[in-house]
Amino acid sequence: MAKQYEGCAVGIDLGTTYSCVAVWQEQHNRGEIIHNDQGNTITPSCVAFTDNQRLIGDAAKNQAASNPTNTVFDAKRLIGRRYSDPIIQNDLMLWPFKVIAGTNDKPMILVSYKGQEKQISAEEISSMVLTKMREIAEAYLESPVKNAVVTVPAYFNDSQRQATKDAGAIAGLNVMRIINEPTAAALAYGLEKRSNCVGERNIFIFDLGGGTFDVSLLTIKGDVFEVKATAGDTHLGGEDFDNRIVNYFAQEFKRKKKVDISGNPRALRRLRTVCERAKRTLSYAVDTAVEVDALFEGIDLCSSITRARFEEINMDLFTKCMETVDRCLIDSKMDKSNVHDVVLVGGSSRIPKVQQLLQDFFKGKDLCKSINPDEAVAYGAAVQAALLSKSNRFVPNIVLMDVTPLSLGVSVVGDLMSVVIPRNTTIPVKKTKTFVTTVDNQSTALIEVYEGERTRASDNNLLGSFNLSLPPAPRGLLMEDCFAIDADGILTVSSKEKATGNEKEIIITNDKGRLSIQQIRSMIQEAEKYKDEDEKYQKKVTAMNALDDYVYKIQNAVYNINIRSKLRPEDKMKISSVIAKARNLLDNSQQIETKVYEDYLKELKSIFGPIVRIG
Repeated sequence: MAKQYEGCAVGIDLGTTYSCVAVWQEQHNRGEIIHNDQGNTITPSCVAFTDNQRLIGDAAKNQAASNPTNTVFDAKRLIGRRYSDPIIQNDLMLWPFKVIAGTNDKPMILVSYKGQEKQISAEEISSMVLTKMREIAEAYLESPVKNAVVTVPAYFNDSQRQATKDAGAIAGLNVMRIINEPTAAALAYGLEKRSNCVGERNIFIFDLGGGTFDVSLLTIKGDVFEVKATAGDTHLGGEDFDNRIVNYFAQEFKRKKKVDISGNPRALRRLRTVCERAKRTLSYAVDTAVEVDALFEGIDLCSSITRARFEEINMDLFTKCMETVDRCLIDSKMDKSNVHDVVLVGGSSRIPKVQQLLQDFFKGKDLCKSINPDEAVAYGAAVQAALLSKSNRFVPNIVLMDVTPLSLGVSVVGDLMSVVIPRNTTIPVKKTKTFVTTVDNQSTALIEVYEGERTRASDNNLLGSFNLSLPPAPRGLLMEDCFAIDADGILTVSSKEKATGNEKEIIITNDKGRLSIQQIRSMIQEAEKYKDEDEKYQKKVTAMNALDDYVYKIQNAVYNINIRSKLRPEDKMKISSVIAKARNLLDNSQQIETKVYEDYLKELKSIFGPIVRIG
């Protein structure tokens, strides 16, 4: 039986470009997508740093054009990866912010904050987004939120899942469960359809988001949701379509205006904003204008793009999506004619060409658009959170059976990958496999754990390794390796020497890329520091606004003819003097402490209270 947790629990869709939070409302017996302070159900997964403050979400995205090198997005594409990863190297050419190699080849983001250069990990950026989502939920629920179910792409590897849990810990959240995004979407969809579902129903989830792409095939039978197969690409989504349009117009600008903007972060950021808007417009219009005033060196960009051209420059990516769909069906050993519903999830699934290709693949089957593609994942995560929460007595007695996305095994003689748990095995799972020593009197055996589908072990992703002590013996000594995957998809490996019973176990933590306990604690303290600085800045702005408002009232009162006629010349001079001092304080805000504004406001109120009251 799954462990249950005390207190309110929310579901968070931590997306590459946008994030969303939801909660199960017991009194209404349904999930609720929570709006942010701007009234939007989705919040940009964006963090910005300035000389004065840190911004998260809409505020960060809105100032990106003026502060591109310190506005961080796409952190999800960095999380759990190495700096030397070719995928990261390609992305570096497209990002306006700087990324460098840190300890153990860990990518670190360079930003300038309050005049100082800081190195920040992808986990910290993700934790800031998670903190924002938690605050949105707390404002709506009017109570603290500690527990959360966080979603990840189905094709996230062990390292990326662990890193996402670390981000939750830094944000002060107890991550009850990591759940795959298409599985969460299936929960949202299946919950609505269960009453109409007779017998088994096969659901194909097509989840094309801002930065990742996943497909999953599930069978729903009564209360049991069983994932049959999953496939995907952790680096394919709306951002890639945006990049293609940006490159298209950058080349056009270079060709027509003889100016290269590729090295100018601000120009690229402004171009990216209009290209993203154009992509969205082309989902319902056949063409759209792309215009940017004074894009670079005072030269305007005035152009347009048709839906046909957009499809042409992205067709190889769309085709790649269909290849992944085919692979998932092959893995599930199910014919496409047996799929009852094809459900669209993720903002990029709105692209007409993608929908057409998918419909053609399934031989004209109507696509299900009954759930909001931006909100379905968070809704499903909220359902899972409710199932794990003791305080929630709502009862869909759902049993969720997910699968592991990648094969797991060990390296054996000849650098071969010996698979212990094949991909698309239902989790949680525990499997053992027996191996033998190949050298006489071998004192230790090196157990190297890999994930991936390549025949050669070294071509796959090394998760971790450990040594097992062996007694002196001729070769052929038996060892039993046990692999166990929990409900979060996180792996524990043990190895046991059969003759003496000597055993060693590790939880695979991917130490080369993952944060240590000490680093996580340090980052939690850093997060508290950021929070204190944010609150301190907010208090200062409030004090400045209060002083500015009071000076405005004084000026209005003084300009009132009835009051002005009663003032002596020396009073008028004194008023002008104190107003000038207030304006000087407000104009030099970076050097002034909050208390100075508060004290000066008190001083003004004691002097001008009667005048303002008369006004």
